[in-house]
Amino acid sequence: MPIKIRMAVKDDLETLVHFNSSLAEETESTILDKARVTAGVKAALDDPQKGFYLIAESDGQPAGGLLVTTEWSDWRNAMFWWIQSVYVEKESRQRGVYTALHRYVEKLARENKSVCGIRLYVDHDNSSAQATYEKLGMQPGRYRFYETKL
Repeated sequence: MPIKIRMAVKDDLETLVHFNSSLAEETESTILDKARVTAGVKAALDDPQKGFYLIAESDGQPAGGLLVTTEWSDWRNAMFWWIQSVYVEKESRQRGVYTALHRYVEKLARENKSVCGIRLYVDHDNSSAQATYEKLGMQPGRYRFYETKL
């Protein structure tokens, strides 16, 4: 199954909403408010400053996707790209979809001189995803993630 990676477009809105909703349900047992997720995905599709989505297609059908957002590093005078909202359809898992998406992000980042690195966060219990990221050359960072929910 050849995998094609492309930039998401506005016509991908419903697919990306499905991916995000499925991701939240599978990883956090959370049912997202569809209107809110739709507005959030649409905001990113409408405003490249918020980030960009990539879609992986197999046999012309969406098989997975992810969002790339940016974080300015004053220490490096450059941007980190953050991989977020990673989702691969169940029937497409273990078939190289995420690897293709990841390699595409790496290619784009290497071509962009303002990018100093690629980061992502992963649930501490998701050993399968951690193994995938490590196989792709990523290493655990030195910082822990903290948050305040508002």
